[in-house]
Amino acid sequence: MPDGVVRVRAANPSPLTLDGTNTYIAGGWVIDPGPDDAAHLDAVLAHGPFEGIVLTHSHPDHADGAPALAARTGLAVVQPDGDQRVGPLEAIATPGHAPDHVALLFGRVLFAGDTVLGEGSVFVGGEEGSMAAYLDSLRRLLSLDLEAILPGHGPVVWDPRAKLEEYLAHRLERERLVVEALAAGAVSRDEVLDRAWSDVDFDAAPYLRFAAGLTLDAHLDKLSREGRLRDEISRLR
Repeated sequence: MPDGVVRVRAANPSPLTLDGTNTYIAGGWVIDPGPDDAAHLDAVLAHGPFEGIVLTHSHPDHADGAPALAARTGLAVVQPDGDQRVGPLEAIATPGHAPDHVALLFGRVLFAGDTVLGEGSVFVGGEEGSMAAYLDSLRRLLSLDLEAILPGHGPVVWDPRAKLEEYLAHRLERERLVVEALAAGAVSRDEVLDRAWSDVDFDAAPYLRFAAGLTLDAHLDKLSREGRLRDEISRLR
């Protein structure tokens, strides 16, 4: 961990949470208490006392433990907007994965929540997801001079610029593949998925097709809002 930071990992591993949700403690503040799990909250409380509790966003694997931790510490839970100071932390709006998402800057260390993962890519899609907003968030973080990114899941990212540039390039490459699939005459969502996600073995992990389908929707929404490929998008079934 960077100096002045403690990590307590929750025992909630899954394909989306990797090896579990990372709860951090910095400057006396608990960042993302994690799931409502008594053993996890006991482990967090062992590093107290605290001055505050703050969330990067309201998804259950990050926020469900907050009410119980607040009750046990007598502290309020803060869910900040962007451009807001919370104790020693500066909140930066980073929507995309979720509309209420913020990253939290602690000196040159960034608590990224689910905007950046230690391994793999972030899920962007569904009713809460926005690919356009997510790409803007990555560009916003690229403007910062960071020492490290502490993700909501996975290990510390010690080369923040390389990771953010990799994330941005990955999304833009996927967009290019979606556009190419549509331009080549794909007429169904499955055809676009098979062409634009040809690097993914959907047979080995069927849930990935569902997740990729939601991500495709986020790409299509972005393309539609930009006035690109209207005819191609409208013919999909």
